[in-house]
Amino acid sequence: MTLRVDSHGQTRPGPPAAPQLSIVVPAYNEETRLGPTFESIRAFLESLPMQAEVLIVDDGSTDATPRRVEEALARLPMMRLLRNPGNKGKGFSIRHGFTESRGRWVLLTDADLSTPLEEFHKLLPYVTERGFSAAIGSRAVDPSTVEVPQGWLRRNMGVTFNRLVRLFTSLPFRDTQCGFKLLDREAFAPIFRLSRVDRFSYDVEVLMLAHRRGIRIAEVPVIWRNSPQSKVHFLTDSLQMLKDIVGVVLREKAGGYRERT
Repeated sequence: MTLRVDSHGQTRPGPPAAPQLSIVVPAYNEETRLGPTFESIRAFLESLPMQAEVLIVDDGSTDATPRRVEEALARLPMMRLLRNPGNKGKGFSIRHGFTESRGRWVLLTDADLSTPLEEFHKLLPYVTERGFSAAIGSRAVDPSTVEVPQGWLRRNMGVTFNRLVRLFTSLPFRDTQCGFKLLDREAFAPIFRLSRVDRFSYDVEVLMLAHRRGIRIAEVPVIWRNSPQSKVHFLTDSLQMLKDIVGVVLREKAGGYRERT
């Protein structure tokens, strides 16, 4: 908390200092997983040598997710609940949270914390010391960091999807879909203003737009533990993701991502 002196010489609390880090967590029907997630967030923030805020973005949940977040606000005063106008998708939720964030850096993470929050310390040096504007977690750079892998079918579909992503977009990354990403907010604010994909392929769109504009992005191996309660339907969502990627490529070729004036 900051202090200010008013016109009568009295010392009064001032507005809270802006956080250095914003953590954005999209959430859809996560009531059963939020308890352990909140405890992990609390422990992580207590060990963090910087001010941080947490933005939980409720994507039109039909369970008790919003109530669980509101109940946790008393013990996590640095947390905020944002609500989407209905179920809009992960990409919409990430964009909503990023837009409302105030931190110098924005950490994107999934509600199940498949990648532990402590892996943030692996990403941070890339954006603070090594000249990158983003550090994205990867399960493919060093497979030994995958402590609990996906099943054979999902794993091989993921490999195929990444090959198609690289073919269509020329992105150099081996894993665009890991949910753990650290972004420089100033560098990525124009990217999110242009982005349009609302569901699971938002990563590809954002990374492609950034890469095309010369924004430096590091791909960093992180610990990852598969959650058996994944919200991604391996067939219908995979088809939608491919459709979205084709749409992104065609939109770019048609000049649909020009900066608005």
